[in-house]
Amino acid sequence: MEGRRVLVTGAGTGIGRGIALEFARVGASVALHYSHSAAGAEEAVAGIRAHGGRAAAFCADFARLEPLAMLARQALEFLGGLDVLVNNAGITMNLPFERVTPEQFDRLYHVNVRAPFFLTQAVLPALQAAGGAVINISSIHAFEGYPEHAVYAGTRGAMVAFTRELAIELAPRGVRVNGIAPGSVEVENYYRAMDGFDAEAAGRGIPAGFIGQPADIGRVAVFLASPAARYIVAQTIIVDGGTTSWMPFGDGFRQRPNARFGTGYVPGI
Repeated sequence: MEGRRVLVTGAGTGIGRGIALEFARVGASVALHYSHSAAGAEEAVAGIRAHGGRAAAFCADFARLEPLAMLARQALEFLGGLDVLVNNAGITMNLPFERVTPEQFDRLYHVNVRAPFFLTQAVLPALQAAGGAVINISSIHAFEGYPEHAVYAGTRGAMVAFTRELAIELAPRGVRVNGIAPGSVEVENYYRAMDGFDAEAAGRGIPAGFIGQPADIGRVAVFLASPAARYIVAQTIIVDGGTTSWMPFGDGFRQRPNARFGTGYVPGI
């Protein structure tokens, strides 16, 4: 990735931050977008620079369209072009289907679907000029059901379909598009949303025997962006430690989740 220019959205925490750090580790210049997690993004930038890398952080509220154009301009100006766009930014919430409000529905679809659509549109000329790559981060929620995640699962499924269609549309223009669907990954939000979250215990329920780390997703993103993946087009790679491949045959779907995702960034949660 030496000399490559990368924009990672939602890079202030969690998976996005891990992806940005992995690209920087292998020599890319990185623009880190964040919405609320300024401290995490700036800390990552400082760490990258301390190791001789080139990085900068940019703030944009993905609930609105106007900041997307500004982010695109700022990132392109800093990077001097663009080789890789990682559409990682996303928010979640859990709420029974019948209690979801139009405002909550709109917030998730605006951030998780509309924003990556129009951000990709804004940077497309730069990606075409570079013969670049787009990597859309989805989730295993696009492939499996889980109670109280009707809105979030819909947005993740939309990203899989968007990835497939956009890849076919942009391949003739020299831009490769793929996606990643992570399973459980140890991120800060788990500890905020679930009382007493235990990563070791969570790992025992995953065939691999452990919960994933942001760097696990970052390494797949680096591969998909590299020439080594030149023949991979329109695919969403599931990276879940085997979670979607086992048959639980349990009745957990009858129980309400004990988590509270969405606090602080989804209206009414």
